Amino acid sequence: ACPSPSRSSRPGSRLRLDMAQPVVFADPPGKFSFPGQENKTQAYWDEIDAFKESLRRSEGRKLWTFYDGPPFATGLPHYGHILAGTIKDIVCRYAHQTGHHVERRAGWDCHGLPVEFEIDQKLGIKSREDVLAMGIGAYNDECRAIVMRYSSEWVSTVTRMGRWIDFDNDYKTMNVEFMESVWWVFKTIFDKGLVYKGFKVMPYSTTCSTPLSNFEASQNYKDVSDPAVIIGFPLVGDPEGAMLCAWTTTPWTLPSNLALCVHPDFEYARVKDATTGKVLIMLKSRLTALYPAGKQKKSKTPLYTLLGSVSGEELKGREYEPCFPYFKDHRERGCFHVLADKFVRDDSGTGIVHMAPAFGEEDNRICREAGLINKAEGIVCPIDANGRFTDECPDYAGMYIKDADDRIMENLKAAGRLIDKDSITHSYPFCWRSETPLIYRTIPSWFVNVEAVKEKLLVNNEQTRWVPEFVQTKRFHNWLRDARDWAISRNRFWGTPLPLWVSDDGEEVVCVGSIEELKALSGRQDITDLHRQYIDEVTIPSKEGKGTLRRVDEVFDCWFESGAMPYAQVHYPFENKEKFESSFPADFIAEGLDQTRGWFYTLMVLSTCLFDKPAFKNLIVNGLVLAETGVKMSKRLKNYPDPMDVINEYGADALRLYLINSPVVCAETLKFKEAGVKGIIRDVFLPWYNSFRFFVQSANRLERDVGAEGRFKPDLNLAMSSPNAMDRWIVAAAHSLISFVRAEMEAYRLYTTVPRIIEFIEQLTNWRAFFLSFTLSHPSFLILS
Repeated sequence: ACPSPSRSSRPGSRLRLDMAQPVVFADPPGKFSFPGQENKTQAYWDEIDAFKESLRRSEGRKLWTFYDGPPFATGLPHYGHILAGTIKDIVCRYAHQTGHHVERRAGWDCHGLPVEFEIDQKLGIKSREDVLAMGIGAYNDECRAIVMRYSSEWVSTVTRMGRWIDFDNDYKTMNVEFMESVWWVFKTIFDKGLVYKGFKVMPYSTTCSTPLSNFEASQNYKDVSDPAVIIGFPLVGDPEGAMLCAWTTTPWTLPSNLALCVHPDFEYARVKDATTGKVLIMLKSRLTALYPAGKQKKSKTPLYTLLGSVSGEELKGREYEPCFPYFKDHRERGCFHVLADKFVRDDSGTGIVHMAPAFGEEDNRICREAGLINKAEGIVCPIDANGRFTDECPDYAGMYIKDADDRIMENLKAAGRLIDKDSITHSYPFCWRSETPLIYRTIPSWFVNVEAVKEKLLVNNEQTRWVPEFVQTKRFHNWLRDARDWAISRNRFWGTPLPLWVSDDGEEVVCVGSIEELKALSGRQDITDLHRQYIDEVTIPSKEGKGTLRRVDEVFDCWFESGAMPYAQVHYPFENKEKFESSFPADFIAEGLDQTRGWFYTLMVLSTCLFDKPAFKNLIVNGLVLAETGVKMSKRLKNYPDPMDVINEYGADALRLYLINSPVVCAETLKFKEAGVKGIIRDVFLPWYNSFRFFVQSANRLERDVGAEGRFKPDLNLAMSSPNAMDRWIVAAAHSLISFVRAEMEAYRLYTTVPRIIEFIEQLTNWRAFFLSFTLSHPSFLILS
């Protein structure tokens, strides 16, 4: 940011000082504006087209590949984006300056819930039916209109931060070329047998009316308060009318109950309640859940009488009465009996678990193993896509499930089934887009069989370098080790449609991998766009005599699209085949820690399924940038300064240095403080500038005192052979720094590189400047030295 020496130059010429040629310095101003100088530098870069010129000059060098993870342009860039962008810019510039050709294409994530949710809010859309009534074409046109709403602000902020990236040659996930490559990716793994349709209990957003993948559900946990109730289920034929006591935090699932589950090895107590006279059965070691020790101490008489005990194995098979009569015909299938499984725990609840197989993964497994349900029938799920009860439960029809909790508990209390009512605060997953609680429900979806390639994922992970390493060897390794099949379909509208055409009986499935293939199979030659409104009506004649094949309703999870970006951004394999294959995997990527279960994961899964190799070689993971108080930054709360205000006040360089000289480059959190950016100006930039200013003033004063012969002449040989101890020290320190930076940058360790550079600047500005000042003030010392 310092002013250049006076010299003639032409746009595009290399800036340098010719050795042994006299240099005339302009006196630096006493008051210096770093943001002002940055604006002048940016104007000069624009004038000479510096970034594009650097690319033109590096053509023919060895290609060094970088992938830029696509952000959504429906929101403004924040400090997390600025941090990741700074890291990317530093590493890419270093790669260019060490003899590589580094293409840097910007990308935009255009599809998915973030866009649809905004349109739903804008148009007041409450359900899937509202979209269908409006028309998919009209709805998608609304989505397309806002996709790039803040793109100009992104370009402005990123450019002002000094980052060099190509916005003119960007990629968008909504472009037909990108979407066609996504189809190719899917067809390739489909043909390998790694795609299947299944019915599984999945995280589900009732607000967005779509399932989410497990890694999406893991992104946004919050502490919430839910009801914690104990419900009585009378045993059929019990002479004392004993009731099995089951504990649940989701009363809305009770109408869907099909079984109860105990642990076969646990001991269950049969007690008589002193207040109600009811005979209750629950885990003996968990009687305190109903009769706390504190409550017993306050009572003058026992709260219950122990009548006996029974093992879980003995309870297995016993028949009981459900809470509601809505699905009583399922008794013929064997429902409403006690099952036994060792998943039941003794550290919470009552040791008896209420089974609603439509809304719990273990519930589903246990009921399926007992033969109560199968993939095709038997699953009771009386809620619609928006989480409202259907007419199957007439007492609650039309009510949102959580709103029905109180009414369900009131009805159970009136029926004498509500044994105890309390509340519990626990961590619960929320939809990452709508910020509403998720539920778990059984829903049909298309899956990538990740478990089939799990071992390959672990091997490929070991072929990559992560900085810091612990994210790779612990967090990411553990996530891959426990990886489950990936639900890639979404029951939405604005996205890349699944290229699957299916017969009415579901037996014949055709997967299409390109536009030309679809034209050939359908006989339609007018296919130019792949969004739903253009291809939903395209049909394919059956080759097996099953009539007409129609496309399935779903679109891709937008994470599938971002994971496919290495191939789709260059329209592989339809274009750029040789170039892509010679430069894959990428040399470098970088994003935040939250992408460990997001983009990093989807990149690894798809590249492993396609090529049995990782999608990248080197990765820098940054931590999260929080508000100064340590909470998440919130536009609504206004708990952080606007990035552009900080840039305009202190400059982009100060912000960049503040961010990368912090624990956040080691995947730790950073509590952002504007005072920290100001401190960079005070402690680093101003001393550095003042040292330069002092040097220029000294050089100019020497020329004035001695004449032309005293004019400063840079002389490397003289500097290297100087007998002055301080000269030799600073030259040695500079060369040591150069060697250190090169070694650490080759290892992608910014967290060691940046502090060392700052340390050198401090040595230069403090000790060297002090020595120069002292010797100019004491000529005799200069002679002696």
